[in-house]
Amino acid sequence: MSDFRSASDAPQPTAPHAGAAPTGAPHTGAAPTDATPTGDTPAGAAHADHSLRHTRAKGEPRFPDGPKADPAGSHFERRIRSFQPRRSRVTAGQADALQRLWPQWGLDIDGQRIIDLGELFGNDHPVVLEIGFGMGEATARMAAADPGTDILAVDVHTPGQGNLLGLAERHGLSNVRVGNGDAIILLREMLAPGSLAGLRVYFPDPWPKKRHHKRRLIQPEFLSLAATRLAPGAVVHCATDWEPYAEQMLEVLTAHPDFENTVPGGGFAPRPAHRPLTRFEGQGLDKGHVVNDLLFRRVQHLVSHRDQPKEQQPPTG
Repeated sequence: MSDFRSASDAPQPTAPHAGAAPTGAPHTGAAPTDATPTGDTPAGAAHADHSLRHTRAKGEPRFPDGPKADPAGSHFERRIRSFQPRRSRVTAGQADALQRLWPQWGLDIDGQRIIDLGELFGNDHPVVLEIGFGMGEATARMAAADPGTDILAVDVHTPGQGNLLGLAERHGLSNVRVGNGDAIILLREMLAPGSLAGLRVYFPDPWPKKRHHKRRLIQPEFLSLAATRLAPGAVVHCATDWEPYAEQMLEVLTAHPDFENTVPGGGFAPRPAHRPLTRFEGQGLDKGHVVNDLLFRRVQHLVSHRDQPKEQQPPTG
């Protein structure tokens, strides 16, 4: 069975972050004395870590060849965002993947161009957009199970980006590309109409406080934007373990004229076989959480004769 564990769980490569000395390198200073902390003590470990840490100059990017900190910059208006960037530790393996693989498999969402998905993936396979992939284990499993579908996976969590890149390389997943930045800008500014075969939003931030509900991703305005980029018949697949959010998702998707429920009679769908059970989800189920899936299809509206623009009559005489 393939190992799709995150890089933090799987054996790690020993390559250090670019610019840092190897962690196994001997200390080049004087031999330890009673007054000199050693690597065997907490103080010594901190001392050694500090001595090996690469200090970036002001303005120097964290990963020179990797994802940018704010790819869209100030080119677009400020608005309420559905995500909150998280700063957390990047392992040596994740940093190595970001440095080596980002130029080939990464996409900074800068909003400055329409991307050619065929060129991005190097084929003409259908493309599914996944918004928010965590550490990428589920994304990698889905990509391995369906090599004929390309996955453009978007997130702002740097460790997850590096982890997914590492998993893609380890398992030879040429049908995965990793996007960095705001998915709204990607949809609005960088994807052509009707270019997506599907949209996946698994376990988005539920923003449980009432005053934060406006930050939830699945809203009528978002669905209207997504509908313009989805081909007719494309499926929007959402999943959440936050029941109030699931009810809101069901309400807004059901009410939206561009989507229809794939479940006869409406309601939530059983978890389809192509969506793997994640470790996070399994922990929630063990605690009694209820996970709801929603599968809605993009409908194609037929333009009636009366809605068609009248042809201009040629001049007479």
